[in-house]
Amino acid sequence: MRAPLLAAAVAALALAGCNRTASAPPAPPPGAVPGVTPNTFAMPTGTGCAGEIARFRAVLANDVQTGNVNQSVANRANPDLDRASAACSAGREGEALSIVSAAKTRIGYR
Repeated sequence: MRAPLLAAAVAALALAGCNRTASAPPAPPPGAVPGVTPNTFAMPTGTGCAGEIARFRAVLANDVQTGNVNQSVANRANPDLDRASAACSAGREGEALSIVSAAKTRIGYR
């Protein structure tokens, strides 16, 4: 009888650590509907690594503005995107695309 009681107590203590409250996402700009991309959003065009980097930056910025992700997510991705831009500008397209892909995966976009 003691074992089930002890197991229940351990489980209750383990679950007690899960009751953290998350901070609220940032408020969208005035006039915007939370969580909805505005009809003025236009996906950047372009080819190769420059286009891929521009499109991901636009999606990330839109997700921050609509409150779908916190600014901290963009802050974690921006150094990688800056490195990808530098590699792209230097003609290292494969490296740039690899950096973008890794950044997307790391922050949950794939």
